[in-house]
Amino acid sequence: MKIALSQFEIIPSMPADNAARMIKFIEEARESKADMIIFPELSISGYLIGDMWESESFIRECEELGEEIIKASKDIFVIFGNVAIDKNKKNFDGRVRKYNALFLAKDGKLIKNSQSKIPYPFIIKTLLPNYKEFEDPRHFFSLKDLIFENAIKYNKDNFDIKEYFKPVEIEINGEKINLGLTICEDAWSSNYNLSPMDILNENTDLFVNISSSPYTLIKDNKRHKMYSEIAKKYNKPLIYVNNVGIQNNGKTVYTFDGGSSVYDNNGNIILNSNRYEENLYYIEMDLTKKEYPKAIIIKEENEYKLIYDTIIYGIRKFMKSIGINKVVIGVSGGIDSALSSAMYVNAIGKDNVLLVNMPSKFNSNTTKNLAKTLAENLGCAYMVVPIQESVDFTIKQIENCPMIIKDGKESFLKVSSFASENIQARDRSSRILSGLAASFSGAFTCNANKTETMVGYSTLYGDGAGFFAALADLWKYQIYGLAKYINQNIFKKEIIPEGSINIVPSAELSNAQAVDEGKGDPIKYDYHDYLFKALMESWNRIIPEDILQMYIDGVLEEKIGCEKGIIKKYFKSDLEFVEDLEKWWRQYMGMAISKRIQAPPILAISRRAFGFGNRESQNRVYYTSKYLRLKNKIIS
Repeated sequence: MKIALSQFEIIPSMPADNAARMIKFIEEARESKADMIIFPELSISGYLIGDMWESESFIRECEELGEEIIKASKDIFVIFGNVAIDKNKKNFDGRVRKYNALFLAKDGKLIKNSQSKIPYPFIIKTLLPNYKEFEDPRHFFSLKDLIFENAIKYNKDNFDIKEYFKPVEIEINGEKINLGLTICEDAWSSNYNLSPMDILNENTDLFVNISSSPYTLIKDNKRHKMYSEIAKKYNKPLIYVNNVGIQNNGKTVYTFDGGSSVYDNNGNIILNSNRYEENLYYIEMDLTKKEYPKAIIIKEENEYKLIYDTIIYGIRKFMKSIGINKVVIGVSGGIDSALSSAMYVNAIGKDNVLLVNMPSKFNSNTTKNLAKTLAENLGCAYMVVPIQESVDFTIKQIENCPMIIKDGKESFLKVSSFASENIQARDRSSRILSGLAASFSGAFTCNANKTETMVGYSTLYGDGAGFFAALADLWKYQIYGLAKYINQNIFKKEIIPEGSINIVPSAELSNAQAVDEGKGDPIKYDYHDYLFKALMESWNRIIPEDILQMYIDGVLEEKIGCEKGIIKKYFKSDLEFVEDLEKWWRQYMGMAISKRIQAPPILAISRRAFGFGNRESQNRVYYTSKYLRLKNKIIS
């Protein structure tokens, strides 16, 4: 049989567009003599669409468009994902019951699984993810819930859950084939108390898993390993179909890389799609004779190539989705703005990028020259807009305008050096960049990295502002690594100036941050990057007591992955180490949360990105009793 894998771009909340393209792909597959075409999960509605799931009008349209897909199934089996409803039942939220469902159609009719006790002509997603960016149980009723409901309703002592997990029998070219049909998470079952694959295995000839799975770094390898092990374990071939495009949940933007693939009964990869490519992929196999295409070897890609591809794709798709074609980027001469500029130029073209240097009296000739060199290397339009005069004027206004207090008395505020630093940062973003962006018919970027985002090392409405934070899920060491990768592998010459890579990172907002004197940020990136990453991205969340225990055991550097000996380099005593840990923990759990809540949408790269990839709450900074005991042990 010949099968078409439709790895297409699902546009969230645009069901009519998605359905029209699905019908076009069905026609193309039919013309290519395919026996079956497989689409991804929720391919009509999109996956991350927020509370649009609460609109009955939207759900109705998805249903009606699903009927159009079914009608288009003449002479070809069509497998697709869509929302399904039962108008006679309620969800846990009291709204009409919705299922994340898989439909199988042929010749204008749905094929019901007559062997299964599922009372509908579709397959229901069993395992609903409810972690990080996922919140499926908020909107959908799972097959597990339905089984439990029926067990109570019918009060059967001999209730057999296996009766709900049966393969669907179809006939292709005179041969009967049993399809084990599952939806996304149903294959990622290692942390659940139920494995649909385990139960479906009996009498199944071919596994099919339709997904809508966001991309994160190293997920490719994890996917291949998991699906390969499933195919090998059950000695059954497996087809995995995922979508491309971007979707978001308001605060975090996720790319969908596709990664659609096919595995033979020994777990060998026999088809692997191109990342971020919308296309139909065909494969022919004979299940009876167990004849499959030759196994292919997947070469492990450079980490920075994966990051580069994801950011370029994310920028292009996000800008298109919000209707912005041009960007203004504030360039300081430092590495973050330099990398941001290079990425946007590669994503949307140099003619659509305006670089702006906004020096104050604290900016060195070194960084100003680096900003200019960057613009020349990229071939971008470039402006220099000094800010000292406007900053001085703002400070003068604040200090000279009286504040009326009790009994009509006047008082005058004094602008501290710290307040002056924030005035500079806000003047650059809130005044100059926003004004230039409007004049340039575009938007201005946020150049933040993950390290600074985590501890709030930015100015609210200043350098923390912008329409999109494309680099804010990259730690500082990844910023440097990506900059070097771009010079060496994309441009194949020095476009991002070496000086921007080598110069000490600095905001240049005061004499205390003079880069020509080697002064810069308070963050020691070669240590704090790894400390922050451990606190932020660990699957089992690490808190300060865990860090202190590792420190006492002498394994902290090894556990968090930083350079050996770095702790002694920066901390002369145990007390200094503890004070540093507490300083940044307070920032992370304190003011930085307020800044992150108001930050621009972040493009997800890692397995835990800020926004909805990391649920957090603004509370008082908390230390466990064990932490306090360990602290006393260390410093006493």
